[in-house]
Amino acid sequence: MRLEGKSALITGAARGIGRAFAEAYVREGATVAIGDINIEAAQKTAAEIGPQAYAVKLDVTEQASIDAALKAIEERAGGIDILVNNAALFDMAPIVEITRASYEKLFAVNFSGTLFTLQAVARSMIARGKGGKIINMASQAGRRGEALVAIYCATKAAVISLTQSAGLDLIKHRINVNAIAPGVVDGEHWEGVDALFAKYEHRPKGEKKRLVGEAVPYGRMGTAADLTGMAVFLASAESDYVVAQTYNVDGGNWMS
Repeated sequence: MRLEGKSALITGAARGIGRAFAEAYVREGATVAIGDINIEAAQKTAAEIGPQAYAVKLDVTEQASIDAALKAIEERAGGIDILVNNAALFDMAPIVEITRASYEKLFAVNFSGTLFTLQAVARSMIARGKGGKIINMASQAGRRGEALVAIYCATKAAVISLTQSAGLDLIKHRINVNAIAPGVVDGEHWEGVDALFAKYEHRPKGEKKRLVGEAVPYGRMGTAADLTGMAVFLASAESDYVVAQTYNVDGGNWMS
């Protein structure tokens, strides 16, 4: 019960990694707001997790939506002790085929959404005077470029940089800002990722997923459950002296 009595908001939490974090936080005693642009999916997830979870509609690309979600959480739970900036999109293309629409969409969600959700929650945490924990979801893609994944890699590199700057700025308020950089994580999203690789690398469907799993030193792709230990640690008092760091949880893909 390392998070007993804490109030958490997880963005993009209706499924995948966000949902796994919500389930872990509830097991540790927290009350969790399942933030998602798909409110019906968020409500279903919250109902399946149990009474310590509830849904809030949240579009991280719209400031009004961020503010409304924060107000709803403050009214229900008194404020936010833990924020996980998990909402993100993926796309890929060769450099000469990248579109402005793809660029603007990914940066709007992956970076701007992270920044302005972090900002709104940090303001609330400062006003409460109780400190807090903010966890950004980076990626191994933010550690180095990839030929076909320039925009996504750039958004995640920006998240790592933001984590450092925000961490240094907010620790004086006892708000710890850190990040998690997963490697290749299996899940329903990989069907779309694999299809894009099949298109651009002229592979049969399923081959890229198999190859990236085999290339992980641990011997397989990660799962959402592999990330929950780090997510709980960074949300708990055990990480009070950890500031502005990005932790690789990737089966050995990247060493830093």
